[in-house]
Amino acid sequence: MALDAASRRMKRSKSEIVQAAVASYLSADSGEVAEAAMTRRLDRITREVERLARDVTISNEAIALFVKAWLTATPSLAAGDQKAQNAKGQERYAGFLEALSRRLASGRLLCREVLDDRDWKGES
Repeated sequence: MALDAASRRMKRSKSEIVQAAVASYLSADSGEVAEAAMTRRLDRITREVERLARDVTISNEAIALFVKAWLTATPSLAAGDQKAQNAKGQERYAGFLEALSRRLASGRLLCREVLDDRDWKGES
C-alpha cells in the first residue's frame, strides 16, 4: 500500500522506487548520512537544553532576588494584626499575579531583558 501511494505521488514505477531504496540502504555512505543527520539533531537539542538551563537559572535568580528584597523591605505587623497581615498578603499576591500575567502576555520576558542589557553594556 505505501509503495503504491509513493509510486503515484512520485510518478515513478514501483520497481524504480524499490531499486532506489535498496541502493540507498546498501550504499556505503548511507550510514554516514544518517549519523550526520543524527549529530545535527543532537547538536540542536543540546543547544535548546542549554538555552533552557540558562533561562531557568535566570528565573531562579530573579525569584531569589525578589524574595530577598521583599523579606528585607517588608515590615512586620504586630501579632494582633493577623487579619490585616492576611489581607495585605492576599492583596500583594493578587498584584503579583496581575503583574506576572501582564508581563507574560506582553512577551517581554525578563531573561531576554537581562541578556539584552548585558549585551548592550558590553558584558559577557
